[in-house]
Amino acid sequence: MSKKRKYIAADNRYEQMKYRRTGNSGLLLPEISFGLWHNFGNDADFKNSRNLLKCAFDHGITHFDLANNYGPPPGSAEKNFGKILKKDFSSYRDELIISTKAGYGMWPGPYGDLGSKKFLVASLDQSLQRMGLAYVDVFYHHRPDYDTPLEETMGTLDLIVRQGKALYVGISNYPPEVAEKAFKILKDLGTPCVIHQPNYNLFNRWVEDGLLELLGKSKVGAICFSPLAQGMLTDKYLTGLPKDSRAVKDSPFLNTSDVLEMLPKIKGLNAIAKSRNQTLAQMAISWVLKDKRVTSVLIGASKTAQIVDSVKAIEKTSFQAEELRLIDEICTS
Repeated sequence: MSKKRKYIAADNRYEQMKYRRTGNSGLLLPEISFGLWHNFGNDADFKNSRNLLKCAFDHGITHFDLANNYGPPPGSAEKNFGKILKKDFSSYRDELIISTKAGYGMWPGPYGDLGSKKFLVASLDQSLQRMGLAYVDVFYHHRPDYDTPLEETMGTLDLIVRQGKALYVGISNYPPEVAEKAFKILKDLGTPCVIHQPNYNLFNRWVEDGLLELLGKSKVGAICFSPLAQGMLTDKYLTGLPKDSRAVKDSPFLNTSDVLEMLPKIKGLNAIAKSRNQTLAQMAISWVLKDKRVTSVLIGASKTAQIVDSVKAIEKTSFQAEELRLIDEICTS
């Protein structure tokens, strides 16, 4: 029986990606990062999961984004990622940025959720164990906890860096007024927040109501998730609802009525994408990257072809004024 070949990354991987500085830090992130929210749980095909990560890294995507609760079940994405890391990427650890988060419900009882020191320290210890890592590159608080003092939550992020369990810290889903307070606390502690992870796409623009302005002023990076609006901003739904799609399965994140309601807008945006010689997915990613306050766009994928398609978006991140006007007209109609 022949010995299986060890994975060797593509020699030209760094020529295929552009990198941006994360706020006022030394950390550079790829313009496209890869998220393991879906397709890495115990219900996923392990071989496919391995191929997705290899494809991403071969295209210069050095940042893999996880969270304690990714799966299903919660924790399984980190565990499966740890197996893949050991099998395929052990010699590339210093070329990778690995991030994880805590803030959503993870285990029963009063200490398995939100933003207490007890929860965050325990959660990261579990994450490191699942992934087989000594540290993560970035650790995020996943969402605001309005019952725990912000000083405790941010103080815990500072503690985690000083313990050597994370190199950098960030926050996710924080509104501008809470984010601003968090940035000040962390700066005063000597462990500045380097990045914020919000939901941002053509259909969901809440970050434009003060958050992007705050990030620019505070010199904190932005890594935006759901740039494709759970698949709506792709060609998946242009000709109907595929049987294997999230919308047909009525995912908690997307249902049939959502897609049908947005279909005229999706078709209008697709026409603009065609005029730019892009796929709709490429244009949607390019649109988020047009703002230089955005460090990286976080994509997911179930097929390697989707990664290859998304990476091409970095080739065309500028827009004509008329294109932007038409896009806004479609999205706000």
